[in-house]
Amino acid sequence: MVEQQFATVDDYIDSFPDEVQLVLSQLRQTIQQAAPGAGESISYHMPTYATGDRPLIFFAGWKTHVALYAVPAFDGELEAELAPYRAAKDTLKFSLRQPVPFPLVARVVGELVETRGSA
Repeated sequence: MVEQQFATVDDYIDSFPDEVQLVLSQLRQTIQQAAPGAGESISYHMPTYATGDRPLIFFAGWKTHVALYAVPAFDGELEAELAPYRAAKDTLKFSLRQPVPFPLVARVVGELVETRGSA
């Protein structure tokens, strides 16, 4: 199977069905608000946000879920809240059958901005 190449995040989001586009657009907006000034691009075939030349976070849409990548383990309460969404060591997976916890996503991105440097 050949992976589709996307020139922009808009192209990426537009490649999904309408209901998934809505969730991906909300995810994009949440990340942009939590990391103002972060650069937006496509890397590894998915939307990527970076501060300076350092990747901050990636997101992707799938048939039954959306996911955030390069999310390290956090200490304490935040990690406990993320536990139900951990799909792998550095992946958070949110089912499309449940509301995506956008405030939690914003907290994660905010923590990443703090630990990896502001935009």
